[in-house]
Amino acid sequence: MTKKAEKTVITVSTTVSAPPERVWALFTNPLHIIHWNNASDDWQTSYSENDLRPGGAFLSRMEAKDGSEGFDFSGRYTAVIPGKSIAYTLDDGRNVQIIFNETAGGIRITESFEAEDLNSAGLQKAGWQAILDNFRKYAEGYGPKEMLHFEITIENTPENIFRIMLESEAFSKWTSAFNATSQFSGSWAKGEKITFFGIDADGKTGGMVCRIRENIPGKFLSIESLREIIDGKEVTGDEKADFWRGSLENYSLKPVGSKTLLCVDTDVPSDFKPFFLEAWPKALEKLKALCE
Repeated sequence: MTKKAEKTVITVSTTVSAPPERVWALFTNPLHIIHWNNASDDWQTSYSENDLRPGGAFLSRMEAKDGSEGFDFSGRYTAVIPGKSIAYTLDDGRNVQIIFNETAGGIRITESFEAEDLNSAGLQKAGWQAILDNFRKYAEGYGPKEMLHFEITIENTPENIFRIMLESEAFSKWTSAFNATSQFSGSWAKGEKITFFGIDADGKTGGMVCRIRENIPGKFLSIESLREIIDGKEVTGDEKADFWRGSLENYSLKPVGSKTLLCVDTDVPSDFKPFFLEAWPKALEKLKALCE
């Protein structure tokens, strides 16, 4: 009987200078995973699902930003000890173990995974290490921006709500909670540029140039901020204006009986938190009225 060949196990690690609760939350929450789960700037995770429990499934859609290639990184958990360890089996049968240890310098994360046969061990190690290093940078830099969560239940289907909220006339009505002259130009198609703008109190045009990171009709929409518009001009190289760069605004729609739960999760600089805490609930009530 031929002995089954043992798989090569590769290990990568990093130390994250952040509280353990933050490290665990940012590592496992899908809304955070899509921020850091890429090995290089020309790749992204556009969508993520995570049922974090033994037997639970996970999926991250990893793809080149230019849309030239992509794949689903998916599998099922075999063991989860909150704050301590995670073990899972990928859909291709390979096993992965992740350990979180508290050290004097922060949280030491160690990932051990069985190598696949298509790429060299060195290339695989470099890729997994780059993603882990990207997580460290994200977790250590988290704080100046906060992720705010808003939700509302609407008496309509996810498909209808998704369609209505993106229509030009309806969009201007429900987003008037942020600016009375709110409007957009561009396309809602995945990968396309879209600009949101309005007239401020001084009569000047302000807004944001964005990119549609993901668009799954009736289910999920992700908008990535690229550049701020100040006085009618796109601004680059300005520290304050660039503070919005990379921020995401994500919409998730889930059917609940005959109704739909619409959730909005958005990255907001801390200085703007009071404004959005007041404006977002008003905007969602306006959208609810339009949809019902």
